[in-house]
Amino acid sequence: MSPIVCLLLALAAAGDREVFHLGGGARIEGAVVKETGDAVFVDLGFTVLGIPLREIVSRETVKPADAPATPSGEGEIFASGSGGAEGSVRELAERLGSSVVLVSCSRKSGSGFFISGEGHVVTNAHVVEGERRISLTLFERREGADARRGEFEKKKTDKVKILAVNPYFDLALLQLEDPKSLRFSPAPLGASAGLEVGERVFAIGNPMGLERTVTEGIVSTTARASEGLAYVQTTTQINPGNSGGPLFNLRGEVVGVTNMKLLFAEGLGFAIPVDRLKEFLRQREAFAFDADNPNTGYRYLPPPPRRGPAPSSPVLLKDESR
Repeated sequence: MSPIVCLLLALAAAGDREVFHLGGGARIEGAVVKETGDAVFVDLGFTVLGIPLREIVSRETVKPADAPATPSGEGEIFASGSGGAEGSVRELAERLGSSVVLVSCSRKSGSGFFISGEGHVVTNAHVVEGERRISLTLFERREGADARRGEFEKKKTDKVKILAVNPYFDLALLQLEDPKSLRFSPAPLGASAGLEVGERVFAIGNPMGLERTVTEGIVSTTARASEGLAYVQTTTQINPGNSGGPLFNLRGEVVGVTNMKLLFAEGLGFAIPVDRLKEFLRQREAFAFDADNPNTGYRYLPPPPRRGPAPSSPVLLKDESR
């Protein structure tokens, strides 16, 4: 055995074994041999493959077979961003198109996005509030020549269950009952703590039923207070139907969940910071949904009214379609 082969085998044995989700739904699993600023080199057993960072949608470490199982509710179900190089909105919108879904209910609709390979979908609580029958429309990337044109094929499924709802955070967690029958790519979650004023961001959603609409803007402020919570304010256009959709940075990471806009104004949209979404996902058992008791989970009562006239404040509209 040559010294080079021995060195590669030794590196592979020492490296972490990970799963890489690529644009278009491709999945690669292997031991990480080396990482550079542009690519990750993975040992596939018969060869070492270099994967450009710009092609990686998300990555996760594979748990060894003999490792103890993580108790339900204590493990991460979302993929974290790789912190790769920035790309253009055109390239990212095409790559992340299969991460975003249309959420349809009996009386309203909104947006959502995949966060795991097991079919977990995040949306707003006000999109699914009071609903039991929910359907998702996925946008699967076409194979072959069509894929180069950024075309997607629509697939609709009503095999969806509600896992958790937090009305105060305005977040809900759904899951496909048969995720293996559909092709999709989870969107990696970034960190809202790293957002900066003036940073470029973009949203993908279904405003007014216009599927997979992309809008672009900047972060206006990272912490705009409203009803006791802080939101990311952005000039990215948010309209009814964008609710529950992702707000991305230029690394293709989710930094917020769009949920409302300022009424009678333009360029004043708001998103739930992704760090709050992570907190909701980690504590999802506290907000577990029960069809027999739709108020399951912690609910927060509004504060008592102030004495005297209340100070004037802007009117915020949660952008749900009806």
